[in-house]
Amino acid sequence: MLKQIFAHPIAHRGLHQVAHGIAENSKAAFIAAIVNRFGIECDIQLTGDDQAIVFHDEKLDRLTPQSGMVADISAGQASHIPLKESADHDHILSFQQLLALVDGRVPLIIELKSQEARNAQLANAVHHAAKDYMGVLCFKSFDPDLIRQLNRLKDKWPKGIVVERETPEGKSAATGFALRHLLHLPLTRPDFLSCDVDSLDLPAVRLYRATGRQVMSWTINSKARLEKAKAEADQVVFEDIDPTTGSPLPDQRVKELVSN
Repeated sequence: MLKQIFAHPIAHRGLHQVAHGIAENSKAAFIAAIVNRFGIECDIQLTGDDQAIVFHDEKLDRLTPQSGMVADISAGQASHIPLKESADHDHILSFQQLLALVDGRVPLIIELKSQEARNAQLANAVHHAAKDYMGVLCFKSFDPDLIRQLNRLKDKWPKGIVVERETPEGKSAATGFALRHLLHLPLTRPDFLSCDVDSLDLPAVRLYRATGRQVMSWTINSKARLEKAKAEADQVVFEDIDPTTGSPLPDQRVKELVSN
């Protein structure tokens, strides 16, 4: 399954383009990626009733007309909330709706957002939703505990750790050191890494790749970053560019994809 995940470039939060009303993590962005045969990277949060939804932020404010925390609403409420950058008035999708939409046509790279004390609930939610999925799918997370929770469930899906040089907001310097040096590897046993393009020179990342294991790199949004990723990683998670040339993605191309 990893071979398929690393075979074609991956559209970051779908093939989104706000200037043309295609919101990140939206139905339109996912359809555009499918039509263009790109893999899809997307984000998963957990609602207050322990359901997995396709959404990046902890708060609703940036991406929707509403305010408040995702953890304070139900999945049913989320399904009625529009994405404010969507010209098609796309609403927040559940993880189950995403799986039904993609239906195995392109690989799915699912980033699980840390829920701290509720990590087990998120792992259980995505495990249950994906257990009968017949397509290509993998999970990844910045949070080693989430990957450990998934490992506990013994499912079939590859799992990766997201890594960057910077210490995550709200974490101690010691935690940041442990994360960027991958000190959790004996416990998490990831199948791949997903590394910030500006952090590919981290010694732990280079050592991991030197052992023959694969690294994808994000977010590739310029020709220079594409060239760096091609030289130092095995896969790209891109936005706003043609991932084969590094040229800006033509506006009309995305517009036509979504209208078809």
